[in-house]
Amino acid sequence: MVPAGERLRVVLLVHLPVGVDDVLARLAERQVVAAASAVVATSGWCRDWLVEEYAVAPSVVHVAHPGVDRGPVSTGSPAGTSLLSVGTISPVKGQDQLLAALCDVRDLTWHCTCVGTDSVDLDFADLVLKTSAEMGLAGRFVLAGAQTGDALEAAYAAADLLVLPSRAETYGMVVAEALAHGLPVVATDVGGVREALGEAPRRGVPGVLVRPGDPGALTAALRWWLTDAGLREELRARAVERRGQLTGWPVTAARVAAVVEGVAP
Repeated sequence: MVPAGERLRVVLLVHLPVGVDDVLARLAERQVVAAASAVVATSGWCRDWLVEEYAVAPSVVHVAHPGVDRGPVSTGSPAGTSLLSVGTISPVKGQDQLLAALCDVRDLTWHCTCVGTDSVDLDFADLVLKTSAEMGLAGRFVLAGAQTGDALEAAYAAADLLVLPSRAETYGMVVAEALAHGLPVVATDVGGVREALGEAPRRGVPGVLVRPGDPGALTAALRWWLTDAGLREELRARAVERRGQLTGWPVTAARVAAVVEGVAP
């Protein structure tokens, strides 16, 4: 990248900077970012991080939020007890944190489906399964594996709430996917998640954001959702309204194209 940047106008797409988690990688990554004529970030959070940590000129970094296709509004369950979590089964996605919170609300009625490949970190996936069995949650807490197409659409359609307990997120595309189906979200307030969640005009945030690294906060949010019908009704209304604000991939493509055109000779 660095030699190429001396003879080419390079547009660099940055989703999650490696340097966020790897301090030793920062020097090399900073040189790569500096070699680009323009940088496209997938969130305002990522843009701000690059500007602050790598001293990139703000005018060089552009934001193109990932697009999302609006799907049918989910039907869910009558009692609002169907929980869905979507993401690779791995520590960064925090299914262990979700499981710990669900253990603390086992006195309530709920069912949680975790959609995502379990082959990236087999030890972690095995630990999550073992823990759920030891806690007596087998059958209520299910690892459903990777799903795409109609199967994933069906998972969203059957859900009442998306739960995203991630330890890190640059944007949180599954948040946008949930909102595209009118699903409220409970998520840890990390990275660009707040940005992806957004607000419904005149109504407010279509979900609940909890402090990262605070298991009690996630537990409290889930208990609130499961025991307060009024809260469920209000957050669902906000999610359906927020759904109307979402933009598709053509908008994202146009923003990226404008950046490329801006550096073209």
